[in-house]
Amino acid sequence: MEGLEKTYKVVDLKKSYGELKVLDGINIEFKSGKVTAILGPSGSGKTTMFNILMDNIEDFSGEIIGFKDCSISSIFQEHRLIQWKSVYENIEFVLKDKIQKENLKGIIDKYLNLVGLKDYIDYYPKSLSGGMKQRVNIARAFAYPSEVLLMDEPFKSLDIRTKNDIYNLFRELMINSKRAVILITHDIDEAVALGDTIVIFSDKPTKIKAVIENKKGHESNVKNQIENIM
Repeated sequence: MEGLEKTYKVVDLKKSYGELKVLDGINIEFKSGKVTAILGPSGSGKTTMFNILMDNIEDFSGEIIGFKDCSISSIFQEHRLIQWKSVYENIEFVLKDKIQKENLKGIIDKYLNLVGLKDYIDYYPKSLSGGMKQRVNIARAFAYPSEVLLMDEPFKSLDIRTKNDIYNLFRELMINSKRAVILITHDIDEAVALGDTIVIFSDKPTKIKAVIENKKGHESNVKNQIENIM
């Protein structure tokens, strides 16, 4: 649960599809309270690793440490909201088996307020913009009592202004969070904006080209460093 300090790892992770080698010996440590951005070109195996961590792929070699016995929440590129449920009901749906009934409303209200949607609790997804739908996703993911948050290209379809607003919101939510966050992205700006550690993947067969610690206040230098590597 949130509040526990844990470390999560992939050790010598390998995955092939027939003769096609996708992941070739990946070693990464993910830390509680930190965002690890996995950055690489399309088709570099990022989503394959995401699906292994989500337990959607079982046929691989290597070790996955810490993920099997932890709770995981996720945010995808698609909003994946239930169309016939309101904003409030979408969050309630994933929390109802995890949170005591008398505490549900307070928790949902708290996170909708944090993402700026307290006045939209009765709205349905069809009435929301793309950015608002992702705010609901973020509220739902942070309200859920998880130890790990996995995000697969979550802001890919948003315009630049909306992305920047979401980045600021996400950073605020992470201030007091103990979750280990894993962000899959092909966007250098996104990796620099959100990642505490940036892991750069090569093309297939995928290896790690570099691991960069993203020191706040040095974002432009970090971006230049990444561009030189990629």
